[in-house]
Parts: sequence; C-alpha cells; structure tokens
Amino acid sequence: MTEELWRLPRVATTIGMGRSWIYLAVQENRFPAPIRIGSRAIGWKRSDVLAWLDSRQRRVL
Repeated sequence: MTEELWRLPRVATTIGMGRSWIYLAVQENRFPAPIRIGSRAIGWKRSDVLAWLDSRQRRVL
C-alpha cells in the first residue's frame, strides 16, 4: 500500500495553521518535513501530519 501525500492546502486546513507557520516550523524541526514529489512540487506524508497532530492533542490534555 502506498502512502497518501498531502499538498500544502490540505495540510494547512487539517492542522489549522498557515503556510508561513508551517514552513517556519519545518525549518525549526517542530513540524514534519515535506518530501519532494516532483521538480517543483512537495507533499507531506499523511501519516506524519496526523501523528504530529495527535501528539499536539495529547500534550494539551
């Protein structure tokens, strides 16, 4: 089974953060890094995004 890749708009909507925050958090190693899916395209692994979101929710509780 292949991993589903999410592009930036879907990632931003899912986590509730904007483009600038996502790229800054990636740079500071606070959010999963994207992977290259083409010469000018990147995407995030669905499992990485959901695991990050789950870890944030567990810290709040």
